[in-house]
Amino acid sequence: MELLNLVPVEAIEPQKFYDYINEWENEKLVPFALRLNGRDYNEWKQEDIDRRSKENCPPGIVPSLTLFLVELDGNILGTVNIRRYLNENLEKFGGHIGYGIRPSFRGRGYGKAQLGMTLKMCRAFGMTKVLITCDKSNIASAKIIQYNGGVLENEIEEENKIIQRYWIEI
Repeated sequence: MELLNLVPVEAIEPQKFYDYINEWENEKLVPFALRLNGRDYNEWKQEDIDRRSKENCPPGIVPSLTLFLVELDGNILGTVNIRRYLNENLEKFGGHIGYGIRPSFRGRGYGKAQLGMTLKMCRAFGMTKVLITCDKSNIASAKIIQYNGGVLENEIEEENKIIQRYWIEI
């Protein structure tokens, strides 16, 4: 596998970002933090940077760090959003880590690599255990979580779908 890095939003070129999110046009963009919701790239980028601190988070939102899995040329392969602590909603449905792999790069081991790199970063932050959730129907995501040490705690029904909750000791 070529050299990959996890980089913050400040290191991402706007066109690379748009190329990445546009590829998701027929799917739900994951993690949720990437959704523009009517903002342009610079507005989104500044809000994402601001959300790193509790003081700048809107009510009901916990601080988070968004990182992109990139190749040496800056091509974005995936995204991860790390939350160091959880609120009630994240405890059930979101967890500490949300991640996604660009549709055209799935099935090549990038999800396993990205989550492995993310767990090392979480350990460096002082975290010892993380919760990751996925839809039960997303078998690929469940396999990625299990490959990285995820142990299924339980399943919760939400709006006609089943959410699996995995814990990983790091």
